[in-house]
Amino acid sequence: MTRSRTASVGAGLVGALVFVEFVSGFLQGYYTPLATDIARHLDINDADVNWFEAAQLLFSALCVPPLSKLGDLIGHQRVLVWSAGLTAVATWGIALSSSFEAYLVFWALQGVFTVWLPLEVALIYRRSIGRPMRAAATRRATGVIVAALQAGAIAGALSAGATSAVFGSLWMVLAVPAVLTVAVVVVIIGFVPGGHEAQHGSLDGPGLALISASLLLVTGGLSLVRVWGAGSPWPWAAIVLGALVLVPFCRHELRTADPIIDLRVMRQPAMWPVQFTALLFGVSVLGAQIPLSTFAQTDPDVHGYGLGLDSTSVAPIIGGYVFSMLVGALLFARISQRSSPRACLIGAAALVGVGYASLLALHGSVIQMAACMVVAGLGSGALVAALPAAAAAAAPEGRTGVATGLTNTTKTIGGSFASCVFGVALAAGATHATAASLSGYYTVWIVCSATAFVAAIGLTFVPRLAFADPVAREEELGR
Repeated sequence: MTRSRTASVGAGLVGALVFVEFVSGFLQGYYTPLATDIARHLDINDADVNWFEAAQLLFSALCVPPLSKLGDLIGHQRVLVWSAGLTAVATWGIALSSSFEAYLVFWALQGVFTVWLPLEVALIYRRSIGRPMRAAATRRATGVIVAALQAGAIAGALSAGATSAVFGSLWMVLAVPAVLTVAVVVVIIGFVPGGHEAQHGSLDGPGLALISASLLLVTGGLSLVRVWGAGSPWPWAAIVLGALVLVPFCRHELRTADPIIDLRVMRQPAMWPVQFTALLFGVSVLGAQIPLSTFAQTDPDVHGYGLGLDSTSVAPIIGGYVFSMLVGALLFARISQRSSPRACLIGAAALVGVGYASLLALHGSVIQMAACMVVAGLGSGALVAALPAAAAAAAPEGRTGVATGLTNTTKTIGGSFASCVFGVALAAGATHATAASLSGYYTVWIVCSATAFVAAIGLTFVPRLAFADPVAREEELGR
């Protein structure tokens, strides 16, 4: 067979989406090294920069469900263009703004880029209609674009320091990702096919309002816990109220002919474990990276733990983790072909659990921590690629955008919850004004490990041949 691995879904399409995801990763990696510079530029405390992350996570959770649904209804490419255009406007807004309030608004709006990956997976899955190995082709192409995302994150983190040294003003440094987002719009319009078979249905306004209210209350409450502390009743009241809103939402969705989130599909044996895994996976992939960095930069001579690294020398640990995610994303499709997508998902979740559990004993040197994070990164990279592809394979025709988008939404909610819990855990028992407690770091690693192992157990409930192509199922059953 001489054709390339991605030819079955169109090398041109995959090539364009590789660039889009590279820029997505670039955005995720570029700003972190510049956080202190941005704080000084806005004349705010370093801790206030966390508001940008909280606002972006909240907006991401709110916008992914309706945009994913719109992609199914009017065309995934069209919504991808819209979201890329809004991202470009927001990124230029970040570069040109000079007030905290403006930064907060534009940073939140930039979070719309989180819908790119689910829309891209839906585009790939739709492009492979009629192929005998449709799910396998989707997994291969998804692994490639997720690898591009991780490569972009590495490039973004490395480029931030270089551009900061070259350009004298901060706005020029922040204009670099802004230029790239404009290029994304051009690439999508020019190289991503726009054909779409119109789907019957509507956006389900009442369902959208209810799920948006629930997400706003829950994620907003989690953010307020970090501001007001766990002792305040108001954040918890918001979280409980948000959870209660899900009751009328579920009743409405089950009565509606064309719901924004088809709960009948979501409760199928091949679907609910995927979404459950995405929720738990968000705890480690979105919530544990800042604690990893701060632990590595804690001075062991002063506090009795940590590695005493600075922001530059911590790169081997962060870089090793992100690079191993890239490798895990590339290996996912090949390994799942040799075994099964279900087994690959279970193994990936278990790797994340093993990696974080190992940190409980192996955190005394750079080599030890890097080794643990490489193990966790291999599993994390595979899950980033596997979850949207698995959701697409399990969803009925015309619902792939919603299903893949929901993996991002649940992952974001998991990350928001973890960010809150880890912040409280790290502050508890701290004996120094700037350093967190060692027991708090143990809590972070235990929670990340436990949620990963619980996800692996949940995935065992998936039917053995789920997410596989019909040909693969027939071969397996014929043995």
